[in-house]
Amino acid sequence: MQTAEIALATVEAGDAGELIVPGTVRAAPSAVARLDARANGVVARILKTLGDPVRRGETVALLESAEAATLAEQVASAAARAQQARAAYEREKRLFEANVTARQDLEAAQAALSVASAELTRARAAVQAAGVTRNGRSIAVTSPVGGRVTAAPAVLGSYVTAGTELFRVVDPSRLQIEAALSPADASKVAVGDVATISLPGGGQVDARVRSITPSVDLQTRASTAVLSLRSAPPGLQPDSFVEVRLTTEAASGSVLSVPADAVQDLNGQSIVFVRTNRGFRVAPVTTGQRSAGRVTILSGVTKGQQIASRNAFLIKAEIAKQGEGDE
Repeated sequence: MQTAEIALATVEAGDAGELIVPGTVRAAPSAVARLDARANGVVARILKTLGDPVRRGETVALLESAEAATLAEQVASAAARAQQARAAYEREKRLFEANVTARQDLEAAQAALSVASAELTRARAAVQAAGVTRNGRSIAVTSPVGGRVTAAPAVLGSYVTAGTELFRVVDPSRLQIEAALSPADASKVAVGDVATISLPGGGQVDARVRSITPSVDLQTRASTAVLSLRSAPPGLQPDSFVEVRLTTEAASGSVLSVPADAVQDLNGQSIVFVRTNRGFRVAPVTTGQRSAGRVTILSGVTKGQQIASRNAFLIKAEIAKQGEGDE
């Protein structure tokens, strides 16, 4: 054993419930915002660039737009009509109180005022939705979330149409992990399972399974487990890749597992080499799931037995050379 550097391992219970799967860092749905042009126009000013911090509601760019002038004119016209209708209503009210006009004239003036007020409210809502500035010529592009600019395709002086993406803002403090699970692994993972995320630059962070997609992706044939981070570590960027180590309910100690390099194939049969007083004994085993560098053993060994692990293949080679299948 010393010459061949053969290491021993103990048959253990419970470790087979750990899965290692790839994961991708994503921004939470409410933490990412795509900022589009709300109307046709020319990019007149760019106030933020790639990587800049942005507050919620802050203006990141201005568009010079004819539609802004149209919307502002509609507000002015609606305000004038509302003012005129209010003056007419006040006049009819005074005349009615003096018994000069009929009630129907007062009610007609009141209805006209209600219509004019509704038109003014609609025009103001359209201006607010479009982001028209006070000067009535520009449209402000504002961010609905706070965070940092992660994409800025807007070009100063360019003409853009409504719906063109100008910026993308992500709140880096609200991230989640999307782990890809094979159909076999997806059946073993449940909501609430704990996980450890290995970060790209080193270090780990705890997470927990929040949800699992009920269907598989048509291209990857994998299900997706969404994990919530206990805390978002500094420097973790959306769309980066991480390693996800999931601890499932299978890790309760009801299964046995051994290191993957302990299991060898001999004449088409999975075997391990059990340590005895005289050397090693071949023990045929039935294997199950492989993950995290370990293999589930369904039958053939018992908990606590010592088996050959590292360089176990050298024992198999010696057996094949001697033509023996026992010890």
